[in-house]
Amino acid sequence: MRMPDYQVTGDGSVTVYLLHGIYGSKDYWRYVTARLVDKGYRVIAWDAPGYGLSPLPEDFSFDLVAEAGARLIRATARERSLVFGHSMGGQITPRILGKVPERVHAAIITATIGYFGNRTREEQEEFVRKRSAPPPPGTDPVAAQRLVVNSMFGPGASGPDVELVRNVAAATSPRTVQAAVKAVQAYPAEQAVAAFKAISVPTLLVAGEVDQTGHSAGMRRVADMIHGAEFAIVSGSGHYPWAENPEEFNRHLFTFLDRHLPAKA
Repeated sequence: MRMPDYQVTGDGSVTVYLLHGIYGSKDYWRYVTARLVDKGYRVIAWDAPGYGLSPLPEDFSFDLVAEAGARLIRATARERSLVFGHSMGGQITPRILGKVPERVHAAIITATIGYFGNRTREEQEEFVRKRSAPPPPGTDPVAAQRLVVNSMFGPGASGPDVELVRNVAAATSPRTVQAAVKAVQAYPAEQAVAAFKAISVPTLLVAGEVDQTGHSAGMRRVADMIHGAEFAIVSGSGHYPWAENPEEFNRHLFTFLDRHLPAKA
């Protein structure tokens, strides 16, 4: 399997790996990357297999994606590293940590409730329906996906971070979205729970207050699985707390980083 496409920004001794969700690519992290680099961090944002410039494998699965992430870290890590996984990226983060435990020193997980079984049956059906139903005849696929992406923001979400996410996420390949949705459904709950419980590095979980996808109750259940995990809720935010309320999110982010992985040791 070829190395996934990725972008390196900054030159600090601490590397932050940014893992996007089902809708997205490395491009929607532009503002997050700028803020991290400004604080002295080195940032690597990837296109997971099937996303952006990374080709879609026929056997797309969470284990395959996690192994691709681990290969990227083995090839690019420096002294200290943190994995920041959003949504699907947050589901994959503990699997990556289990593959390269000696290379990752902290983790941040946003807007994910970890595994399909951590949703009610109604939530599961709604999750699949919204992402699998074909667009109405004559509807542009990007426009159809924009409707799904828009539904994940909190009321009144606006600003440059939000517009960037909207545009990048809506342009995700529909074939890749379908492969990712199937991988979410196929990921065994027992494996997911075991992977979260095995996390032994400092971990911060951040939920959006009004997120209906990676909602706070589900994220709190995941936080309870991880020894010593920190948990925060970003007010007024939906599924993209780092874009919808960057000021509040960044307080949590940089407080955590300053305590566990300061850019200048």
